[in-house]
Amino acid sequence: MFSHTSQPCTFERDCDVVMIPSGDEVTIPAGAVGYITQSLGGSFTVFVDGNLFRVAGIDADAIGKEPVAPPSLPDDATEDDVEKLLWDQLKTCYDPEIPVNIVDLGLIYRCEMISDESGGRHVEVQMTLTAPGCGMGDILVDDVRSKLELVPTVSRVDVELTFDPPWNHSMMSEAARLETGMYY
Repeated sequence: MFSHTSQPCTFERDCDVVMIPSGDEVTIPAGAVGYITQSLGGSFTVFVDGNLFRVAGIDADAIGKEPVAPPSLPDDATEDDVEKLLWDQLKTCYDPEIPVNIVDLGLIYRCEMISDESGGRHVEVQMTLTAPGCGMGDILVDDVRSKLELVPTVSRVDVELTFDPPWNHSMMSEAARLETGMYY
């Protein structure tokens, strides 16, 4: 489980985390010692007492890291600027077991922005998982929703999880296939 890139950490305060891959929410107490095995997209995968846990970016201070700053837009942002920021935010969402973002994994089937009469934006996302039985499904859906809700002017985000069509390796970007060694 440990690699030369794993970094030791000690929890500086009690921290709510998500167990990987079950998705169970638990609290790791202050003083617990572990190893950060992945830090991508503003969240952290930590190995503690033989288990993997996901620490959210807002709780990074619990393991001695800086919390992640929310995204921002310039005052004169265009629709294209907002759409680009939405996709940039999606690229900060990672399957905690695979070091590739969910966009490059091919898990996002659709991301559509709809302006409403109040000047806000409603975002609809259709996504899938690498496997229907993935215990992290609800966690990934929540990660997508919460990260898109951080985009200025977004008032609502709806995420639909679908398995039609089923995900397969050909949906991955070329860079993701190279990263994971899945060339076929």
